[in-house]
Amino acid sequence: MASAQEKTAVILGTATPGGGFPAYGWPYAEALNEADATLAIEPRNTKGSTENVPLLEAGKLDLGLATGEVTYEAISGIGGPPAKNLRIINATYSQAGMFMVRADSPYRSITDLKGKAVVWGAGTSGFIVLARYVMDGLGLDMKKDFEATLLEKAGDGPPMVLDGRAAAMWGGGVGWPPFMAIAKGPAGARPIAPGADEIKRITAKHSFLKPNVLPAGSYPGQNQPVTSVGSWPFVLARASLPDNVAYRLARALHKGHAKLAGKLDQAKESTLENTLAAAPRQDLIHPGVLKYMRELGLLR
Repeated sequence: MASAQEKTAVILGTATPGGGFPAYGWPYAEALNEADATLAIEPRNTKGSTENVPLLEAGKLDLGLATGEVTYEAISGIGGPPAKNLRIINATYSQAGMFMVRADSPYRSITDLKGKAVVWGAGTSGFIVLARYVMDGLGLDMKKDFEATLLEKAGDGPPMVLDGRAAAMWGGGVGWPPFMAIAKGPAGARPIAPGADEIKRITAKHSFLKPNVLPAGSYPGQNQPVTSVGSWPFVLARASLPDNVAYRLARALHKGHAKLAGKLDQAKESTLENTLAAAPRQDLIHPGVLKYMRELGLLR
């Protein structure tokens, strides 16, 4: 075992309490720390994707979780200069965005929810960015066409749906804690996602979004897969993170993957193979990770 002095401290920014990123970040840190005794990954709650990316860009975080949409905007320079200091360590899990309503709700489609009270999640969450693109693809404005509520933390949303203050909550991904809380309520829950024609409209306008499937059984009572649109979130690193640290992170993820997947079902998708497929460009993957990928034979 490495001594405390030999351990490399790595700070991982997650998101607000009760959301999916903290639910991923703690098992991720535990599994990788177990796989490499020289690593000391420490998850910390942040405001989420839209805070993690600028902190990484400024070199004030070592690692940070960010949705695919926020990553895309950052590297594309949407809303500011293109980010230069972001590198990918790994893709986390595919994330299909959708609404969740109580199972006894009369609402069955996105059109049904127009004008209704909708909880969009934490105001700094990457889910908000995804919602904006999805709604825009349908010719809707998430704030003008709905009674919109933005939260301080994602965990505040489920009680509003459960007690009827809100008709629906927006979010996504397998086992997302707020959706799980709604699904475990007395009435159960039902997802509402874009229909096939709506998906075509969304992806035609915003081509970086892709059709994405939420597998059956992702939530209690959800017996059929749900097709929506979304992308892959990432564990991002500051570009200045030393290559040998990024290499050890990639190696620990590969060696500790089974334990991570055992701690968190959606982490089964957190593989280096999926990282290669999900990365917008190969040069955005950290050089230390690319080195380990080459050793595995994933790259020449």
